[in-house]
Amino acid sequence: MTTKQYRCYSPAPAPASAADGTTGASVSDRWPSLHIPASATANYTVVPPSSVQYRNRRSAQLVAGDFEQARHFYPRVLNAHIHPLVAAFFQMDNAQVAARYGHLNPAVDEAKLRDLLGVQPQHFAWAGSDLLSVTNGSGERQMVVVETNSCPSGQKSMPPLQDSDASSGYRAVVGAALDALHADAHVDGDLAVVYDKNAMEASGYAAVLAAESNEQVWLVEHYDGDPDPPVAWVADTMHVRDGSGTWHAIRGCLRYVTQRPWNRIPLRTRTRMLNPVVACLAGGRNKMMAARAYEQLNAELQPHQLSVRVPETVYNVVLADVPEWVRRMGGRAVIKNPYSNAGQGVWTVATPGDLDAFMRLDQPYAKFVVQGLVGNAGWSSSTRHGCLYHAGTVPDTRNRVYVCDLRVMVAATSSGFRPVSIYARRARDPLARVLDAGTPSWNMLGTNLSVRNSDGSWSTDADRLVLMDCKDFNQLGIGIDDLIDAYVQTVLSVIAIDKMAQRLLRPDGAFDYALFRELNPDDALLDELG
Repeated sequence: MTTKQYRCYSPAPAPASAADGTTGASVSDRWPSLHIPASATANYTVVPPSSVQYRNRRSAQLVAGDFEQARHFYPRVLNAHIHPLVAAFFQMDNAQVAARYGHLNPAVDEAKLRDLLGVQPQHFAWAGSDLLSVTNGSGERQMVVVETNSCPSGQKSMPPLQDSDASSGYRAVVGAALDALHADAHVDGDLAVVYDKNAMEASGYAAVLAAESNEQVWLVEHYDGDPDPPVAWVADTMHVRDGSGTWHAIRGCLRYVTQRPWNRIPLRTRTRMLNPVVACLAGGRNKMMAARAYEQLNAELQPHQLSVRVPETVYNVVLADVPEWVRRMGGRAVIKNPYSNAGQGVWTVATPGDLDAFMRLDQPYAKFVVQGLVGNAGWSSSTRHGCLYHAGTVPDTRNRVYVCDLRVMVAATSSGFRPVSIYARRARDPLARVLDAGTPSWNMLGTNLSVRNSDGSWSTDADRLVLMDCKDFNQLGIGIDDLIDAYVQTVLSVIAIDKMAQRLLRPDGAFDYALFRELNPDDALLDELG
């Protein structure tokens, strides 16, 4: 039998007690005294901590009443008012969405779309898609999916639909979490929110989860590469460490771990997870498998005239073949590290210099995704499906048009999917009509707001955030039918990945490594899975 490692840690210094009996005045300083169940068994070895550089990575507990609007939204959002058109979209139910979509697309099977919007996914109940508003030489507008993410950001950027209910978006995701975490509970223990970035939203989820469950909820930092993490796994059950060094079993976890979660969270757990890691490997954090998932669902939906629309995509491309695929797309393409996120590991190639710069880089993985580039009318990829280019923003006072993408977050409920939040992100530089061969294209095309700092932490370039409020929304040049299209595309992409996740699990619930290796033959990734 394989011997697993269970880390056993020296107690961290406990915070000084406050007069009210808590261990500090703020939420982040409260450390209740619970006890871990019997842990190590004959199949586990004890490993001493290798470093204390992460000693401040501890686990806080939040309780009902801890949600404070100012802590869980950007300052701009606190004073923003939702645009009436966006509010009208959020008031639509799925039957109305299907009816409107079918009216505008008479070849679509409206009944099938209504059924799809009502699907309750098995493994992928919380997701967000990044979409582009594009057009072609005939002026035909549509939304296309760039990627779909498990455990996405978005709450902190969404103005409340009602001023009196600022936490409604958080509650929608927590509702999906409670449905998932309460189903077939395999262990006793507490609830937790575990995260590796975006503390603003992670703490919001923990506060709302505490209120909705009427329990104390652990909020736990869990970073890639942390030699002394406050999370450990014993017999496939999550345990978290409090400030005094005591470990606590976790029966249910809302996971906001986004960076290679498979290298520190097991694929099969007794702790219930939203989302389980299989959703990430099936496409939620794996662009290679997402491309396969979209292809499979599109084949299934072809008779119904529905599909996940994406730029032309080639996957499992080895580094040496990347230049040839770029050439086939007219010398312009997007190259992606399949397993990165937050805007990392994506390279836009619009000039030979862009490609040369990419080929000089050291790469941690063996396979890549090459995708058609959506640029301007004169310099986009030429693919089998024609040329797509950005619709872009409404021109500003200097007649400049910017690339924007749209993030649509959805969550599953007992009656199907529902939109939870929407925001947009603008590129740094305006979109050029004529491409300067010496200018890197990323500043015109890259929209992600996340910035990874030299110490591994994350910050956000919020100046390029475009809110769904009365001030910003009109810049986007989109209407309610575009929001409906974006929502439908998001739901279809989530269903595709959820179906792939189901395929990757054997009937007994074990992960099918042989099938995964066949579909995603990247030894570097397989090594991370162990």
